[in-house]
Amino acid sequence: VLKLFKLLHRTRQEVFKNDTRALEAARQKINEEFKNNQDETSEEKINELLKMASDVEVILRTSVIQAVHTDSNKI
Repeated sequence: VLKLFKLLHRTRQEVFKNDTRALEAARQKINEEFKNNQDETSEEKINELLKMASDVEVILRTSVIQAVHTDSNKI
C-alpha cells in the first residue's frame, strides 16, 4: 500500500510539473482517498482499492497532457 501511495505521488509530480494548482489538488485527493480507507480490513475491498489506485496511476502517466503557453497565439 505504501509503495503505491509513493508511486502515485511521484507520478503526480512528473505529470503536473510546474502546475502548482494541479499538484496541490492531486496531492490532496491522493491523501484524502488513502486516509478515508486506512481502516479498511476486508482483504477483498483492499485489493479492489489497490487495483483502482494502480489504474489511476496508469491513467495519469499515459493520458494526462499538460499544455505550455509559449506565445500569445500558441500552446
